[in-house]
Amino acid sequence: MSDILILILGLFAGSVSGIVGTGGSIILLPALAWAFSPQAAVPIMAIAATMSNISKVILWRKAINLRALGYYCLPGIPASVIGASLLWVMPVRLSSLCIGLFFLLLIPLRHLAHRRAFILNDSQLAMAGGVVGFLTGVVFSTGPLTIPLFAGYGLLKGALLATESAASLVIYLTKAATFGVIGALPWSVLLAGGLIGLTQVAGVYIGKRFVLRLSDTLFNRLVDSMMLIAGLSLLWETLPEH
Repeated sequence: MSDILILILGLFAGSVSGIVGTGGSIILLPALAWAFSPQAAVPIMAIAATMSNISKVILWRKAINLRALGYYCLPGIPASVIGASLLWVMPVRLSSLCIGLFFLLLIPLRHLAHRRAFILNDSQLAMAGGVVGFLTGVVFSTGPLTIPLFAGYGLLKGALLATESAASLVIYLTKAATFGVIGALPWSVLLAGGLIGLTQVAGVYIGKRFVLRLSDTLFNRLVDSMMLIAGLSLLWETLPEH
């Protein structure tokens, strides 16, 4: 029964991700941590997120800003390798604590970035790519941060979603490859990640129908709610007895 619920949740997560450009892993990661373990959940989610972002890149491929993608990914790739390697040697409770606290911290950070309406040039985007790439390796989901970064670079709507998805795909592929090298991708993880990824792909195609109809207010409420629930769920997992 839990497997069926996770697959249904994957479909929902893919739909939300297809609408707002992020959030799929934020929704799924606590459920995967509960069903498998926090440590196993991260490589499973890496496989699923890679498949989800492939579908988003295909859907929005004509709108990708290659210049922004290059500046972001060049430092982001090695930084994510370092972050993923660090995550894998962390104690399970410490990794859950770090991810949960980061999700909660993202709520005010995202609104602060939106209010300040900062503008990034090429070198600043590259530096941000290195920092966020490392954070993605450690805490897995940084989509609510990458969207303001690419918006600050001047990307909007389809170009914003397309480029963020392409950048996330590159970083997630790097992270998945890192997990493969360190032996964190047995067949059971690959199978679970593949099945969940397929449900997310289906959800992305459903979500694309609504992407241009979503109001800013509803977008903010969706993302904040996802991060709050995910953060609290992961912190709950760190309690000694519950």
